[in-house]
Amino acid sequence: MIATPSVLNNSQTLYSRLNYTTFTMHIAHKYRLLGSILAFSAVLLGAFGAHALKQTLSAHDSIQTWETAVRYQMWHALGLILLSLICERQVLPKMIGPCFFIGTLLFSGSLYGLALDGPRWLGPITPLGGLSLIAGWALLAYSCVINKAP
Repeated sequence: MIATPSVLNNSQTLYSRLNYTTFTMHIAHKYRLLGSILAFSAVLLGAFGAHALKQTLSAHDSIQTWETAVRYQMWHALGLILLSLICERQVLPKMIGPCFFIGTLLFSGSLYGLALDGPRWLGPITPLGGLSLIAGWALLAYSCVINKAP
């Protein structure tokens, strides 16, 4: 198909429409990939914590911390995958996915480190990750308000 400047809906050109479609498909693919990697690693880390690290985590009394990290990582991995399905159908704020991904890395990553008796400076990083996750959910809720179905 040749991109000609023929006018479509409200002076939107075929080229700009194709460009937007290509962009949203690229973002959707990126979100699915990141979500899949986070989900895969959540299952892997959950199994690793339950078996190989069981004695270490018990000794540090941090099994619940590890489980919280895995649980939040999985929920936000699924959130990214679902976001990839939504972003193909409607315009969303571009920061939702990065908020989920960076928030998961900061929140769960710092909890993994703390559970393994990592440095104490990881403690203040956890709430920063939580704030990023909250911002992502707030942006998603906002997008639902502005993208009302007819």
